[in-house]
Amino acid sequence: MLGTCIENVRKTVPLVHNITNYVTVNDVANILLACGGSPIMSDEPEDVEDITGICGGLNINIGTLNKSSIEAMYRAGRRANALGHVVLLDPVGAGASALRTDTAAGLMKEIRFTAVRGNISEIRTLALGSGTTKGVDADAADAVTEETLDAAAGFAKQMAGNTGSLIAITGAIDLVADAEKCYVIRNGRPEMGKITGTGCQLSGMMTAFLVANPDAQLEAAAAAVCAMGLAGEIGWSRMQEGEGNATYRNRIIDAICHMDGETLEKGARYELR
Repeated sequence: MLGTCIENVRKTVPLVHNITNYVTVNDVANILLACGGSPIMSDEPEDVEDITGICGGLNINIGTLNKSSIEAMYRAGRRANALGHVVLLDPVGAGASALRTDTAAGLMKEIRFTAVRGNISEIRTLALGSGTTKGVDADAADAVTEETLDAAAGFAKQMAGNTGSLIAITGAIDLVADAEKCYVIRNGRPEMGKITGTGCQLSGMMTAFLVANPDAQLEAAAAAVCAMGLAGEIGWSRMQEGEGNATYRNRIIDAICHMDGETLEKGARYELR
């Protein structure tokens, strides 16, 4: 089933509008192209309603906020909701500052999100209204481990039920949940944390997967997470002596570019809880 999700992206070439942070905008565009989607980047408030109107999905990432981009997020989100489009929120750094926390919480109140994807600290901040996010990285105290896995999966399902959104929590162990089921995913490499933007890339790619699989959205979100983690494994296996994180970033994108449904089905490591 997960393999079908990436094949559907390649067949339908979903157009995704990204209001994303300027640190990773190029990588988000490239990962979308690599998985079979098509990216548009626009964060000008006077532009976003028209742009999101011609797309199938909207990816909102709060990594580099300013007053103009915040206005654009609300305007694009309202337009996407009115059209019934997929909308994803990546609450980068929620809990690290009042502006980020308030923006993420405000968007959650006003916009209907198909999915919310972040690290455990960011997601807990949205659930609780405050947090201890360290910059844009998860606080070690919040980490999902084998010991905390059942509680974390229960939390993800509860939040999905409360918000009506799919909840994707990414880290050493990834969780993707609706109100009833939670995918526990163990793909990936710790070295992925040394690359700026793997989470941002995943949010863009997940939006494309959701657009391309309207009748299997939980599976689509899980497939995107598995694909990104598997690409990290494949990319790392191809690293040569003297290569570092810049090369690794490109190898991950290349692995997504060449990934097909069969590769994803064979390489995905997950269980349902």
